[in-house]
Amino acid sequence: MPAPPPRLDPVAVGDVVGSAAFRRAQGYQRAGMVRTWRWDADACVLTARVAGSGPQPYTCRVSFTVGTDGRYAYGSSTCSCPVRADCKHVAAVLLHVGAQPGAADAGKFDDGGGDGAPEGWRGRLAAVTGVSGARTADADEVAARGGGVLPVALRFRLDEAFGDLPTQLSVRPVVRGRTGWKVAPEASWEALATGLYAFADVRATPAPEVRRWFADLGSALADGGGFGRARQAWRPLAAGGRGLWALLAEASDLEIPLVAHGARDEVRLARVAEARLVVGAAGDGVRLDPVLAFDGADAPAGAALGAVGDTGLFAADTQDRRTVLRVGPTPRRLGDAARELVVVGRVDVPAADVAELFADHLPVLRRAVRVVSSGSVELPDPPRPVLVAEVGFVSPEHARLAWTFEYSPPDGAVRRVPLDGATSEPVRDPDAEAEIRDKAQAAVRGVAGFERFDLVARTELRGLDALDLAHAVLPALAATGDVRVAATDVPHYLHLDAAPRVVVSGAPSGDSDWLDLGISVTVAGKELPFTRLFTALARGDERLLLVDGSWLRLDQPVLGRLRDLITEATALSDRPGKARVSRYDAHLWGELEDLADVVEAAAAWRRALAGLRSLAAGGSAPEPAAVPDGVRAVLRPYQREAFEWLTFLWDHGLGGILADDMGLGKTVETLTFLAHARTQAPGSPPFVVVAPASVVGNWVDEAARFTPDLRVVAMPATARTLGTEVADLAAEADVVVTSYAVFRLEFDAFDALDWGGLILDEAQVAKNPRTRAHETARLLGAPFKLAITGTPLENNLMELWAVLAIVAPGLYPSMHRFKAETARVVDAAAADDDPQVVAAGNRALARLKRRIRPLVLRRTKEQVAPELPERTERVLRVPLTPDHRKVYDTHLQRERQRLLGLLEDFDANRVAIFRSLTTLRRLALDASLLDDAYAHVGSAKLDVVTDELTEIAAEGHRALVFSQFTSFLRRVEERCAAAGLPVVYLDGATRRRADVVRSFRDGDAPVFLISLKAGGVGLNLTEADYVYLLDPWWNPAAEAQAVDRTHRIGQTRNVVVTRLVAQDTIEEKVMALARRKAALFDAVLDDAAGTFARALAADDVRGLLDG
Repeated sequence: MPAPPPRLDPVAVGDVVGSAAFRRAQGYQRAGMVRTWRWDADACVLTARVAGSGPQPYTCRVSFTVGTDGRYAYGSSTCSCPVRADCKHVAAVLLHVGAQPGAADAGKFDDGGGDGAPEGWRGRLAAVTGVSGARTADADEVAARGGGVLPVALRFRLDEAFGDLPTQLSVRPVVRGRTGWKVAPEASWEALATGLYAFADVRATPAPEVRRWFADLGSALADGGGFGRARQAWRPLAAGGRGLWALLAEASDLEIPLVAHGARDEVRLARVAEARLVVGAAGDGVRLDPVLAFDGADAPAGAALGAVGDTGLFAADTQDRRTVLRVGPTPRRLGDAARELVVVGRVDVPAADVAELFADHLPVLRRAVRVVSSGSVELPDPPRPVLVAEVGFVSPEHARLAWTFEYSPPDGAVRRVPLDGATSEPVRDPDAEAEIRDKAQAAVRGVAGFERFDLVARTELRGLDALDLAHAVLPALAATGDVRVAATDVPHYLHLDAAPRVVVSGAPSGDSDWLDLGISVTVAGKELPFTRLFTALARGDERLLLVDGSWLRLDQPVLGRLRDLITEATALSDRPGKARVSRYDAHLWGELEDLADVVEAAAAWRRALAGLRSLAAGGSAPEPAAVPDGVRAVLRPYQREAFEWLTFLWDHGLGGILADDMGLGKTVETLTFLAHARTQAPGSPPFVVVAPASVVGNWVDEAARFTPDLRVVAMPATARTLGTEVADLAAEADVVVTSYAVFRLEFDAFDALDWGGLILDEAQVAKNPRTRAHETARLLGAPFKLAITGTPLENNLMELWAVLAIVAPGLYPSMHRFKAETARVVDAAAADDDPQVVAAGNRALARLKRRIRPLVLRRTKEQVAPELPERTERVLRVPLTPDHRKVYDTHLQRERQRLLGLLEDFDANRVAIFRSLTTLRRLALDASLLDDAYAHVGSAKLDVVTDELTEIAAEGHRALVFSQFTSFLRRVEERCAAAGLPVVYLDGATRRRADVVRSFRDGDAPVFLISLKAGGVGLNLTEADYVYLLDPWWNPAAEAQAVDRTHRIGQTRNVVVTRLVAQDTIEEKVMALARRKAALFDAVLDDAAGTFARALAADDVRGLLDG
């Protein structure tokens, strides 16, 4: 009678799978989900089928061990469900089988790893007391009392296939007994790993190196299996991964036997195991037999075959009740197909299906394992993929390249597969494809210019790449094995190898400062496209490809010189497709004359160059000119000099900058010139004057006063608002005066007309090259352009370049070159004590002043108007109140920490940096400007200015009060009102500005509150003799403009200028920075040699935060 199945205590079942899985298992068991089960008493293995959520039941296998008391103990489990082991399905099987009549009682979960329980009285009492032994002993204790060395072996077990679980190998440690190898507590995985034993009377222990080996193996076999596998006695060999085989090979050196179940059974470890598929004849059909070889020797026919995970193979051959287990690692990882092929066994294919086998299945089998013939069947050669390069030329400058693989299988049907398609297609050979693809890519990368080419499914090639594709890439591919080139419509590329012939012709352009160049280059009678040639030369290309497929090399001497000239000229970047040379660059023109085979120069061009040389030689003393009779003004000597200078520029078609100090009469100087121009050319187009909105009316008034014969018309608003078009106004005028805003909005209308000249008043408005004001001023077509500004640079030399780019665009045609060769060199000298750096800065500054001298006229009041009343300037430092100081210092520390981090990338954080600086400046004025919660703190500066205004008003004086913050001006207005002081207020939002200004000039209000931005230009307010600047700014020119609203020609009283500075705040740092910036202005325009300064940069901001 067969032995009954084990009945495992439900508590032990719960210990194995956990409480959650155990509860589900109880439901499965009650619902009858365990469909079939089988108990193998000899192998101590329970197998079963359990229904799950899917259509197919799961297969479970549970292994037991037998203790010395004859009771079963749970060993290990496997399941085909996603959990794989110790799951609810295994628990359901254990509960179901345990409930069967006659089931034998089993012990609880084996705490010794399933290797048995304590014997004798200890075992019997353990169920009562829970104590597994009297005490424990470790390996060192056993050795100390003279214990011997315990031999330990690794036992292999063949777990036969059941259901969808394949045959697999499991292992466990065993010790030498009197009759053979046996299970013992001292040889459990846990005991071998820890050196701790459950019984104090252990007489022998394994050698330390043996324990270490078993500990490593046990750990490898338990990895990833969770708690259940760590407690299993039999552990699946497949869990060991690739590192398993090095451990097994080490066993021989440690004299650890590899044993099987029976005494006569044998385990043979091979160095290498390989699988192959043998194809042989079977009647009219063929037979497929998987064969495993271990160290080159085939396993006997009929052996049970299997895989050890994806790293090894085994074969178990049983003859005469003796089993030989062969096991070994594979040279490379086994894929899913190879593992399935090993266990599927022999396959017979009928004759009618052999063709399908060879066409569809054989390529896949060959990828899985080595396929050979037994000699009775001729196997078709595996189809070798061919990489096809399909090339289509859209034009000589545009090619499309597509890649596919082509297979020619035995059935004769050519199959085309995409380059990056699914490699699971039966016909594909991924290894061969990768080899060919790498080989083809290497061939392409061997062509110059294609070193980084990536072989992808589709590629677009343009320009020279298309030429090189036809000339070099396709031949290289054609010479590569396993690659076929399929090219259609390949153009005929013609190499032009004759010497180039250069012809230069020139004529004055619509822009008076440039000569339009007609440069043509012909090679072998073919004229090269100008834009394409010069763009290629500027890029440094070595070759040029034309649209018809002809091409030439550009590394020729004459073209090389032409490339150098293009580097100097910026015509291509300014007007693509048209080369231009500035009238100021005589050197470049001379180079072009030397280069060209034929030169056609314009007479007007030669006259313009002669005029420039005359100005450069004569400095600011051009030829005398008579003041027109219609001018109703007596010009001072310096004003007459300015008039004659303007006349000279206009006569020679040159632009300039009138940079006289503010208040010296630049407007009357310019009006006198305009009267002269209309007298000399009465039928010529009118001039257009662009000025700030606040001074448009002033131009009309001044013209009516000094040049009444000039027809001066104002355009203060857009044509839509006025109801009059620009053309209609210009038709009836000698001069049209408009604002920068209207000029920008109506630019198309202005640009559509002819103009005698463009005059920019307060031209610093257009100092930023990125603004529309600058752009429109540069674009307007006019033969003469004049910039009027007392501050052609306020912060840095790039502002001067921007103004020069409008009035004399050829002087420094490249902004980047000016920045690199002039601005940065001067800037570097300011920040460095190195004599060489300073000397380079001095040279750059001297060169700049020499070049701009003919075009810039600058005189100061001290030079030409010593009769002006005295101007007194004072700085009034105002200490903060204690409460104000506390608030300021708190925010200063916070903003300082934030700013120092932002300064690491000044350009990227520019907006945030200036926002923080503005916060500190507002705080220095009045804390309530930052937050109304600080209204109680008060402002000492507000108290001081109110007191001073009250005092000077009482003495009959009048004052202009400037601030950049309108919110603070409103506070001053409130305080003045409280003190009974009438005020006039002007800021950027004020409408009817002229009326506001007139109310102050004609009224009695002693105080005019003006925002610095709104009132810094275009105002003549000599009625005031006191000026208050409430908050310093690091742009000294802006402050100087504000002061000069009152200290100018016409002032009869001494002027007192007061700057209020909050003591020990950022305002003091701003004052220091402003002084340094003023030095830059003086260095460039006032002949102060060797003085340098820089634009506001990161180091400047750090300086503002110091202290």
